[in-house]
Amino acid sequence: MAKAAGPAAVRERVRAFALGLPGAVEEFPWGESVAKVNKKVFVFLGVGDGSYPLGMTVKLKDPEVHAHALTSPGAEPAGYGLGKAGWVQIPMEPAGAPAADLLCDWVEESYRVIAPKKLVAELDGS
Repeated sequence: MAKAAGPAAVRERVRAFALGLPGAVEEFPWGESVAKVNKKVFVFLGVGDGSYPLGMTVKLKDPEVHAHALTSPGAEPAGYGLGKAGWVQIPMEPAGAPAADLLCDWVEESYRVIAPKKLVAELDGS
């Protein structure tokens, strides 16, 4: 049986996945890692230096996906009023935290909400 990856490895996998999406770039506003497309953030990855618990924040518009994300241990609507717009903060460290594959699915969902249609089409191979 494969051992689950630790939170730092999961964060790095999610980060690499996000930056592999069409047009994605990494920036560090407020000293935190964010992935942007078309100058708009689609995933907040926080800091990876151990000073804060690892986690990510994504925008999930699909009601079922949004509700599922909120069932993750410690997950909650994002602060600063972002939760009202569908942003969900998902910790990567607690026992039972979502696997990297599921987190990547949520990053892709967030990307599809934020990215221009032509980049989403590129992602879909059309």
